[in-house]
Amino acid sequence: MKKLLILPVIALIVINLPVVRVLSVSNRKNFSERIYSLDGAGEGFVISYTHSVNKGRVHDFYVPAEDGGLELYRTQFVSYGAGIPEPGETPGAEFFVTDTGYEIRNLHRKLPRLVMAVGVIAEHSVTFGNDEFFLKDFFKPQTSLVFEIKRVSVADYFITKKWSLYERRKRN
Repeated sequence: MKKLLILPVIALIVINLPVVRVLSVSNRKNFSERIYSLDGAGEGFVISYTHSVNKGRVHDFYVPAEDGGLELYRTQFVSYGAGIPEPGETPGAEFFVTDTGYEIRNLHRKLPRLVMAVGVIAEHSVTFGNDEFFLKDFFKPQTSLVFEIKRVSVADYFITKKWSLYERRKRN
């Protein structure tokens, strides 16, 4: 009889261990409003938005950092405006002129987490591979969000909304 009880207890412990590495995007004030992505925790992601001054689209490229945080490694933009890094501002960064605007590579800006608000008119989006998701479709405008790489339990992963599932449902 005791052996029969041990298996369910072990299974319960295992599914509650934090072993799944995800990009978690959560409402800063209400953590229960969150979405996970396996892709963002593996290959990284792109945050895009319409710049408030020059009205061009900005694309910031992030990858998981070795220390568990995030690293902004590249940005693409149409023209300069407030908040866009200057070419000489970051040692080792390289500035390029492209067919679509400008790009700064090798930024290597490390963050423990990214905190940002869903814009009212900025059309903030997050892209994993070829799938782009507009943040206002998931969170109310002006919601403060936290993007972070974390480990969650198998149980938490399966009960929490995921970007990839949303995309599949939207296409069907």
